[in-house]
This record gives sequence, structure tokens and C-alpha cells, in this order.
Amino acid sequence: MLIRRPKGYVLKDNDVTPQPSYLRRREFLAAFVAAGGTLALPNAAQAKRFSQTDYAPLTGHKTGYSVKDPLSPWEAVTTYNNYYEFGTGKADPAKKAHKLITDPWTVTVEGEADKTGTYALEDLIDYNALEERIYRHRCVEAWSMVIPWVGVPLADVLKKFAPNSRAKYVQFFTKYSRKEMPGTFWPVLDWPYREGLRMDEALNPLPFLAVGVYGRVLPNQNGAPLRLVVPWKYGYKSIKSIDRIGFSETMPETSWNQSNAREYGFYSNVNPLVEHPRWSQASERVIGPQRGFAGALARRDTEMFNGYGDAVATLYAGMDLHKNH
Repeated sequence: MLIRRPKGYVLKDNDVTPQPSYLRRREFLAAFVAAGGTLALPNAAQAKRFSQTDYAPLTGHKTGYSVKDPLSPWEAVTTYNNYYEFGTGKADPAKKAHKLITDPWTVTVEGEADKTGTYALEDLIDYNALEERIYRHRCVEAWSMVIPWVGVPLADVLKKFAPNSRAKYVQFFTKYSRKEMPGTFWPVLDWPYREGLRMDEALNPLPFLAVGVYGRVLPNQNGAPLRLVVPWKYGYKSIKSIDRIGFSETMPETSWNQSNAREYGFYSNVNPLVEHPRWSQASERVIGPQRGFAGALARRDTEMFNGYGDAVATLYAGMDLHKNH
């Protein structure tokens, strides 16, 4: 008899809450602003510490994947970020990302698909079908967080464009605006930032397009209004503020691989056995609910595929994961 063992990151049916009717994005944003709220941080002082009430709630979402680890604190998730378009310091995005205009927002789709063109965000994301997924994240600098995202499966959105049989890869681009993104004046990378996945990776159930975090509208420093979340890969694969998607037959360029292929591969799967040339990836510092990032941080062994191997390991069967890092 076949016994199915539930995956550790999938909640039981009785953990899923009913999904009530839900206001569309622009409607609740307009209502929130009309009530005197703000979706941006007006100054650096507020950027240092702010509460969830600064962002409109995303109500009515159901619960999807989860992990047993305790959540990282809101303050850490929203003020300790890598987003080089706003500076190379971890605190820079929270201080400067309020300059980014996120509404209205469009995404241009191109390449090997039948339904290319430019789409309004509301045409891509079903705001009546949002779900929360709690994912463990592993950054290449050897720190990790556990974050509750709100959004939709990546596969559901990509299928809207009807990629054809030549579409073997999908590439994503971050918005590029010198006026809104002061970090782009520095040639840290070849702007715009770009990332990519193989199509079977992209269509796996785990990748996620997030529009919110902690049940709230996604803050700019976390990639508003639309970011990718790929939990079994290092954090830089989860590209922020997506405004262009392209399907291709050949492997596309990715920003960090293009900048330094020795240190950053196309696949970038979390792998404790493959060391970064400048530091080990065998363990990680956990930014947890108690200690935050002040003082000594908890440390744990890094898991292969960041602990999601039962869902993704078959994607790489037969591949040399040292060569294809």
C-alpha cells in the first residue's frame, strides 16, 4: 500500500481559513490613502523603526505553505535588506526606497510566448486569490530569515502568457529608474537588475510572486509592488520590483553571474557543500524573533536546497551541483 507522507512545509486542510470577498488593489490603496495613511516612509528617522500599521492590510488571503521555524521580526524583514538600486548598505533601502513610484505599475512580457504585451499589475495578480506562504530564506552572506509572504504562485501567472515550446527559460527584470533609484548612479552592476529560471523551476509549485508581507502591502524596500520568491535558492535570485518578463530558448543573463561568474552561478541553489570563494556556506546566522540582528545571532547548519529538497531535488537529477552552482 502506498503511504503518502505530507511535506513539512504544507499545512493541513483544517489550517486553511475561508477566503472572504476582497477589495482590489487600487481600491484598498485609495481607501487607505484617503483615510490619511501613507505607503511610503517619509524620512530616515521613521525608516529606522515603524509598525505594521504603516501599510494597508491585505485581507482575505488563505494559508498555503509554511515552515516550523519562528518568524523573523517585522523590523528585521523591512529594514535589513539587499536592494542595490537604493544603496549597498543593508539599511539603505528602507531609508531611500520611498522614492520608487509603484502605482500605477505595468509588466511587459516578451519573447517565446503567445500572449506578449504590456499588462497592468491588476491584470496579472488575482487579488481575490491571494495566499500567505511562510518561507525560509537563505542569503549568500550566510544569514537567513523566515518571512510570511502574501501573493500568488509564479506558475499561475506565467501560464497566462501561454509560453510556447521554445520557451526553456524565463527572465525577470527589475525596474530601472535613476530618478527613483539613487543606487543606480553607481556601476555596482550592469543595470537593470535581471534574474532567470529554467522553465521547470519556474513552474514548480514553490516559486511565488509576492505583493505583500506580514499580511500588509509590500514595502518598497522589500520589492514592491511585485517580487519573486524562490525559497530553495540564495536570496539574490528572488528579484524585486519586476517590470519585465521574457521567455527564451537559451539560458538568459543574470546580474550577479554576469558580474562575477566565479562566485555566483545561474542556478544558485542553496548548497552547504559548495563554498563561496570568500566564505563558507555550511552554516547560517538566523535572524529570529527574540534577538533580531543585535548581538550574537543563533547559528544553524545550512540545509541542502534550504530544506526544500523533497519538492525540488528531482529538478536537478543527474546534474553536477558543484559545476552547476
